[in-house]
Amino acid sequence: MSFREEGGDARDLQKPFLHTGSWYKMGSRQSSIMGSSTQVIRDGAVSVLFCVLIVALGPIQFGFTCGYSSPTQGAIVRDLKLSVSEFSLFGSLSNVGAMVGAIASGQIAEYIGRKGSLMIAAIPNIIGWLSISFAKDSSFLFMGRLLEGFGVGIISYVVPVYIAEIAPQNMRGSLGSVNQLSVTIGILLAYLLGLFVNWRVLAILGVLPCTVLIPGLFFIPESPRWLAKMGMTDEFETSLQVLRGFDTDISVEVYEIKRSVASTGKRAAIRFADLKRKRYWFPLMIGIGLLVLQQLSGINGVLFYSTTIFANAGISSSDAATVGLGAIQVIATGISTWLVDKSGRRLLLIISSCIMTVSLVIVSTAFYLEVSNSNGIVFIKGKERIG
Repeated sequence: MSFREEGGDARDLQKPFLHTGSWYKMGSRQSSIMGSSTQVIRDGAVSVLFCVLIVALGPIQFGFTCGYSSPTQGAIVRDLKLSVSEFSLFGSLSNVGAMVGAIASGQIAEYIGRKGSLMIAAIPNIIGWLSISFAKDSSFLFMGRLLEGFGVGIISYVVPVYIAEIAPQNMRGSLGSVNQLSVTIGILLAYLLGLFVNWRVLAILGVLPCTVLIPGLFFIPESPRWLAKMGMTDEFETSLQVLRGFDTDISVEVYEIKRSVASTGKRAAIRFADLKRKRYWFPLMIGIGLLVLQQLSGINGVLFYSTTIFANAGISSSDAATVGLGAIQVIATGISTWLVDKSGRRLLLIISSCIMTVSLVIVSTAFYLEVSNSNGIVFIKGKERIG
């Protein structure tokens, strides 16, 4: 049964960018003769975890990009003779590139699949890091940062979608949290490695996640749901069988995915006028509000310039404090990954929002008092000099 009887030529253009390896099509009987190593691959849970670990290299790359500017600010400004505003532009260009990548990511992921999208995202990341590493002036530095941002913009969309589409229903929450956990690990790695190597070597090390990701993509299946959506029935069932294990009965899940894809195809498009109805605008505003809340918290600014922030706050070992910040992020995300399927999303959102609000109030109050005291001292000294 095909999901798209018409438009065969268009469907031919939408083949997977990276084809599933022939070893995926082995049944239980053939694979059993290959020994215990294949038995590990045949285990559905291990197979899904392996796929998640491979694509998690993308968010690690994302985190490394976010954390790179913090430990390298002083050295880059000194070596390339940049002004503070120029370095601030360097830091923010990754966000500009990410916006462009995020806008394009949906169409790219739908047209060539999730694996193909990650391959495309890896290439500008590698070029960007090399451009930064060998930069002799600000132009190559800016170009590299922009390319990095474009790549991670695609990664930030595709990886969560891929994980959600391959994960079993009972593991979807915890495996979905791996994306954010990997981002925090990437940030911590940038902070930690920045203590021991200079900014050019650190940029070279930034190439590694995507360099490993590219060959890794050839050893994982394409998203079954995307294959089903494209009408590739045989590839869809093969991919799902690999993910669930060759000895697992997937007939029920195959039926559910087919029904979901068919209903999605028949669903009428929502017009802007329909957004006035509460059933549409209320969940939409909650979803967008959560995303906006995360960005408007100012966390990106803290992560990008944490070393400078700690130094200005009077902390003598600002580099160590920055590594501590990265470690706390990893621990907190790891705890939420463990709790998300136990306590639920809503409770975790309420608790984390409260902690985040208190933290931002403390930071802003501390810097306000410091600036006020500094201005007071300057004023008093000025009066003494005049007198």
